[in-house]
Amino acid sequence: MKNEHIFSVDIGNSWYKILASDDGGFMDYQIPNAVALFDEEFYEMPYDEEDVDYEENMIVEIKSPAIQDRRNIYYIGKSAVKQRNVSLTSFNNQKVDEERTYILLFAAAAYHALLGSGSEKDVEYTIDQLAVSLPTTQYKRRKDTLKNRLTGTHTIIFHKVPGIREPKEAVVTLHIEDVIVGAEGALAYLALTRDPETLAVSDESLVKESERGVIIGDLGGDSVDFVGIKHNKPVASVEGEPFGINPFLDTIIQKVSQNELYSFNSRSELEEKLARGQSEWYVEPFAGVKKDISRYILPQLRLMAGKYLEHFDRVRSSSHEIKGAARYIAVGGAAQIAERQIREAAVSWSEKGRPIELTFPEEMAKLNVRGLMILAKMQLFSKKQTADRS
Repeated sequence: MKNEHIFSVDIGNSWYKILASDDGGFMDYQIPNAVALFDEEFYEMPYDEEDVDYEENMIVEIKSPAIQDRRNIYYIGKSAVKQRNVSLTSFNNQKVDEERTYILLFAAAAYHALLGSGSEKDVEYTIDQLAVSLPTTQYKRRKDTLKNRLTGTHTIIFHKVPGIREPKEAVVTLHIEDVIVGAEGALAYLALTRDPETLAVSDESLVKESERGVIIGDLGGDSVDFVGIKHNKPVASVEGEPFGINPFLDTIIQKVSQNELYSFNSRSELEEKLARGQSEWYVEPFAGVKKDISRYILPQLRLMAGKYLEHFDRVRSSSHEIKGAARYIAVGGAAQIAERQIREAAVSWSEKGRPIELTFPEEMAKLNVRGLMILAKMQLFSKKQTADRS
C-alpha cells in the first residue's frame, strides 16, 4: 500500500521477526529476544568508526508510558547476547506484562526508522499500522492490553557505542497510530491462504479443506500454538500449550558447556547453528579444535518431536469441532529445525495405529510474520472502506 508505514512483529521467545513496509517497499529483520542493562563502567574498548555495525551494538533508552523505569539504558538484540548480564525469556513468560517486549519492539521500530531516514540526527516516524502476535494461550484475554500499551508516542534514544566520537546519541520519536493483534498459528493460516499483495485467496484447496477442518501446530520457543480452522475460520475449542523448544535448547547448552567446555552466549546462537543443518553442529572451544555436538542435539530434538506429536494427538482428539480434520500442518521455527525428527516420530505413531500425516510448508519460521503483514494490510483496507462510506 502506497504512502503507508506498516510494521509487523512476530514476538518470539527466541527471536523477533519483523517485516516493515514503507510506501510499498519491504524490509525484513530478525533480532534475538535478549536485553541487558548497560553499565558504563564495563564497556568494551573503543571502536573505529568504520568497524561499527550498529545492529550489533544497539544501546537504547526508552521514554514511554509503556515502560515503568525510564532511566535505564539497555543493550538489545545482538549486542545484549554478548553481555554477562544478558536477560533471556523465562518459561511461559507473559509477553504483555514484560517490559522487555516494549523495549525490544520500540527499539526495532526506531532502528528501522533511522535506517530509512539516512540521518543520525533526530527522526520522527509514524507507524500507520502496527501488527503484533501473541500466543493462543495469551491472545484472548491480553490482546487489548497489549494494543493499548503500544499505541501512542514513544521516544527512543540510541546511545552511540562508547569510544565513538560525537554526536553521542540519536533520538527517534515514534508515533504508533493503530495496533492490531493476531494469534500465532492463525496468522500462519492467513499467510498460507492469502496473497500478500492483492490479499485475495491464493490457496483455494486449503480453504476447501477447511470445510472438513485444518489443525495447525505452531511450535515455538515456549509455546505450541494449536489453531483449528473450520470453514476458513478459527474454532474456539482448540488452544495452545506452554510447551516449546527452549527447555531442550537449555539442556543442549548445559551439556555442551559441561562436556565440551564451550558456552553458547544465547539460545539464539544455538538456534542459528541448528537451522544451518547437521554439517554445522560443532563448536570450537579452542582455536583449531572442533567438537561434534550432534550427540547432545539429536536426543533432545527427538524427545521434543515425540512430545509435539503427543500434543497434536491430544488436540485432534479433544476438539468436537475439528474431529476428522483434512489436514495437519506443522509450522514455526522449532518445527523447521526438527522437521526430520518430527517426520520420524510420525512413522512411529502410524505404526501404533494413530497416524498423523503432517504437512511442512516452506519457510515455516516466517509464516506468522507474513500473516501479520497481511492482517495489517487488511486492517488498513477496512479502515479506508469505512472512511470512504462515511
